[in-house]
Amino acid sequence: MQLPQSIQDTLASYGQTHLVTWWDDLNDAQQQALLAQLEEIDFPLMERLFAQRDASSADSAAQSSHDRAAKAEPPENLLRLPKTDADRSEWNAAESRGLALLQAGKVGAILVAGGQGTRLGFDKPKGMFPIGPVSNKMLFQMHCEQLAARSRDAEAPIPYFIMTSTATHADTVACFEENNWFGLPREDVYFFQQGSMPAVDHREKKILLAEKHRIATSPDGHGGILKALARTGMLDVMRDRGLEYLYYHQVDNPTAIMCDPVFLGFHEQTGSDMSTKVVAKESAAEKMGVMVSVDGQTEIIEYSDLPDERAQATDDEGNLLLWAGNTAIHAFSLAFLERLKRDGIDLPYHIAHKPVPCLNDDGAPVEPDDKNANKFEQFIFDALPEAATALVVEADRDREFNPVKNAEGKDSPATSRDAMIRLHRQWLQDAGAEVADGVVVEISPLYALDARQLAAKLPPNARFDSDTVLE
Repeated sequence: MQLPQSIQDTLASYGQTHLVTWWDDLNDAQQQALLAQLEEIDFPLMERLFAQRDASSADSAAQSSHDRAAKAEPPENLLRLPKTDADRSEWNAAESRGLALLQAGKVGAILVAGGQGTRLGFDKPKGMFPIGPVSNKMLFQMHCEQLAARSRDAEAPIPYFIMTSTATHADTVACFEENNWFGLPREDVYFFQQGSMPAVDHREKKILLAEKHRIATSPDGHGGILKALARTGMLDVMRDRGLEYLYYHQVDNPTAIMCDPVFLGFHEQTGSDMSTKVVAKESAAEKMGVMVSVDGQTEIIEYSDLPDERAQATDDEGNLLLWAGNTAIHAFSLAFLERLKRDGIDLPYHIAHKPVPCLNDDGAPVEPDDKNANKFEQFIFDALPEAATALVVEADRDREFNPVKNAEGKDSPATSRDAMIRLHRQWLQDAGAEVADGVVVEISPLYALDARQLAAKLPPNARFDSDTVLE
């Protein structure tokens, strides 16, 4: 196949002709694959990103971030966990509002599932990782069972919009098909892919090749969801289905409260465009982004951009000043997402310095020992400054934030399972059940979504002497 002249001209114009150096050596399928990638690259955007990278040194960028961090204060428009009867009454009222939204069919859910389980030593999409303490149910199933139970109780559908990546899409769709959509109605599950960005040489304006017929790419970050929703028509689907609010969560946190009525109720009540759940950081050194207010603007500062002295700052009572850790759980108003699309808002790109396998000038594969490339990605929390109202709601960390990120140690499968075991044991004991020492009882969301539902459903004088799954 002849390389189209338009592509040749574009590559020459942007100094990227090396991408087709081996064009004549490729078979038809390889040429088609490479051409498809070339046609997807936004070369003017890449030029802007090269200029952004080269205009400021790492030192000056870090200084700018530190300057903003120095002015950071605890977030405004913040709701702390209830402590008084008046607080609890307010939270109960918000729950009623959220339940009404669910019952009216105004709520959808978004799952970010573009990551592989590489850090867990798992060679499939992270959502397929087995996490049930007794059942070994995968993360996907844990989330879907919650959503199915929430929809059942509301007596209204809750569409599930699942964002995959090039690396996870085929396996994720196949997994849902093989498991009969994990009990969700097929017509309520939508898959869409986030975009990808070329990896580039960290010293030159040069896009890297992974193979002679394949450009080195990486997902464009969870912030790429805004473009992906628009590009795939999902925003239109949401509007056509009468949705007004979207609950957003990531695949690696099995104890996130799906479509939490309290969270949704507060979001709607305050007229928030974008709301975020936060939890108290365990320590100043914890590697967790923090929700802050800078010059009256709500935003998230990544832990790597927070100087030690600011991270360790305390208030008059000796508590961490910047304590509000980001859980990556959000609620969006659909009108806000549509406005971002309509106004052409493009979130900033963050530059990561990474080792990327690639081809050298002779076409030989190189496995770099050091960081040789830049990757570009967007973060969803950078939409916060665009929100007229950005609500921040504190969550109970033990209850709601037990992610699976690392193979061992903190935020690992072991710590996540232990958290679920403790949580379900407490629910059972509060309901009057006896659980023998060392016995693990796993409670499916289809049996009970929370302690109240469990107490209303559990038989009197229940006792558990062996590992059990209630479902």
